Amino acid sequence: MKALIISDSHGWTDELEQLLVTKRDEVDQIFHCGDSELVPNQGPLAGVISVKGNCDMGQDFPEEWIEDTNNGRMYFTHGHLYQVKSHLQSLVLRAEEVGADVASFGHTHVATCFQEKGIVFINPGSIRLPSGRRDQTYCICELTDATIEVTYYTYDGQEMPELGGTFPRKNN
Repeated sequence: MKALIISDSHGWTDELEQLLVTKRDEVDQIFHCGDSELVPNQGPLAGVISVKGNCDMGQDFPEEWIEDTNNGRMYFTHGHLYQVKSHLQSLVLRAEEVGADVASFGHTHVATCFQEKGIVFINPGSIRLPSGRRDQTYCICELTDATIEVTYYTYDGQEMPELGGTFPRKNN
């Protein structure tokens, strides 16, 4: 399973569409971790699984999404409901509760990935308004039977090896 994960595009339409057109054939599924400020399943979000962010007012996005794949369970949320700007404890507990192998979130606009309690946590950063660094980012997560590999890219497609990593699966 290979997934493109983006977040916090905050109203970008043409730019988001351009990114998705170039990457769609490289991945099995595309996920948006909220604050698209767009209409679900229309325009650039057509065919994209998206969750609701704190700036997605009045839109019919789910608060969270669980995706069961042949290679594990992926959990998606924006993160504002779990106070991810101040701590990750609530998100870790929720990811454990749903049995996630991967938990993806946005909200902070900070690109990061790490493994805790056997779960790989991914924040793809923001493709429009990054925080903590100037690079607008997204990532691709590949789940295999043995590993979870996360590769970050700048909006213009340059790989960022200092951000990603390969993590062993919790049952291996």
